[in-house]
Amino acid sequence: MTQRPEPTRSRAPSANLVDPLPPGIWPARSALDGRYMRLESLDARLHATELYAASHGSDEALRIWDYLAVGPYASVEAFAAYQRSCSASADPVFYAIRDLTSGQAAGVASYLNIVPTSGTIEIGHIWFGPALQNTVAATEALYTLIRHAIDDLGYRRMEWKCNALNAGSRKAAVRLGFAFEGIFYNHMISKGRNRDTAWFSILDDEWPALRECYETWLAPDNFDEHGRQRTSLGDLTSAARVM
Repeated sequence: MTQRPEPTRSRAPSANLVDPLPPGIWPARSALDGRYMRLESLDARLHATELYAASHGSDEALRIWDYLAVGPYASVEAFAAYQRSCSASADPVFYAIRDLTSGQAAGVASYLNIVPTSGTIEIGHIWFGPALQNTVAATEALYTLIRHAIDDLGYRRMEWKCNALNAGSRKAAVRLGFAFEGIFYNHMISKGRNRDTAWFSILDDEWPALRECYETWLAPDNFDEHGRQRTSLGDLTSAARVM
């Protein structure tokens, strides 16, 4: 299959006055509900056992940790201690992703690099257990985070950053409609290795067209009786990007 090109943004730098200013709202630790999943404020007491099972125990699951800055963990107790530190964090704000079909918490995502006064925010620390990967619930979880930040909280820039070598994450960013902004070389050291970081973003004036893409894709009539998509999200967001 041909790799979809990473869309870039063509616009001149601006020094225009920002009016109105972003409202400056910090994301709350409250659940966010969708049709296929529920984002729950991460709580090690509630989620550690399920999330450990989703992210350990097989070679496929352990690959989740290849590009993350932490993990994997030798025991559920060690993982729960890490989850407790995530629960205590103010930035990032972590969520467990519960698949409503299985009833299991099977992934994690977060808001991070939160700057309410400038209206900028990132989604990251994302991982999906094998059972959640390539599901409608996984995509709806990310859509819900983007939509909530821009539509409900008034953020004007949503960021996505990943290891530049992480082809899967870069492909996901393109599918979700993010525009590629470049690579920060020697950006950080992760697990003793250099990390060059690929940057992507969605801006608030780009969001209405992309939101429509998500809503079209998530609609029940976009899936046949076997759950197969009729139109791909990547096709929809690519078309919106070239309009």
